[in-house]
Amino acid sequence: MYPFIHIGHFSIGTFGLCLWLASVCACWMLYKNFQRNGINADAVGVAAYTTVGGVVGAKLWHVLEDPTLLMHQPLQVLFDRAGFAWFGGLLVGIAVLLWQGRQAPSPHGNEPHGKLGGLAMLDLAAPAVAVGYGVGRLGCLISGDGDYGVPTNLPWGMSFPNGLVPTTERAHPTPIYELLVALLIAAWLWRRGTKFGTLSAGQITGEYLVLSGVARFLVEFIRINPRIYWGMSNAQVASLGSIVAGILLMLWARRHSATTEARAAEVMPIEATSRH
Repeated sequence: MYPFIHIGHFSIGTFGLCLWLASVCACWMLYKNFQRNGINADAVGVAAYTTVGGVVGAKLWHVLEDPTLLMHQPLQVLFDRAGFAWFGGLLVGIAVLLWQGRQAPSPHGNEPHGKLGGLAMLDLAAPAVAVGYGVGRLGCLISGDGDYGVPTNLPWGMSFPNGLVPTTERAHPTPIYELLVALLIAAWLWRRGTKFGTLSAGQITGEYLVLSGVARFLVEFIRINPRIYWGMSNAQVASLGSIVAGILLMLWARRHSATTEARAAEVMPIEATSRH
């Protein structure tokens, strides 16, 4: 494991490098999604704002998990290069994407005020977010930051003697599991994205929230995170929230689409009558 790369008197955290790589991969996928759907928006800018917001959110979520430590050692906790929680980054990242969707131009000018819309931006970004999450998990693996799983005798078990949270026992390499699942989710969402414009706005985002929530909930059973609520880890409780939010969003998206189509059907006969 290589938690840090030392160059002279400087040290670079490998987790930070992988976070940068995750942002680059997500940016490329978002750019390709913009390109195939005729979206004239700056993918680099969208990815940059979302990455910064996500890092801040991930840090805040982590430090607020232990408010007592934050009160006693605020500077050390806030400026520690370790300690980030995915769900905090997801929440802030969603907020940033919603805001940017209200700024980006619509490809066909058929959205209110000629803007793409927050939910449409979330749908376009969903595959990129899945890829970014998976690649980011490589940083957890290389730095050995404690995101590995419980001990195992399986042939692909790994030990992390030089990690930030060292262990000499062979454990489940859960970051690799999460990378593989994240890529599968990204492939599914990318394929669903071929129907962008015909699917209800928010449908793809809802699917992402459900799929990623289920994946994280299941992998937590073999991770070493402490059980806090009803025998579940903090991440599992957040995963359940993600699943519920995704289901509600999909139901809302379908209902909203049905209502819009019904109104359009009512308007068409009126317009036809007025022409005669």
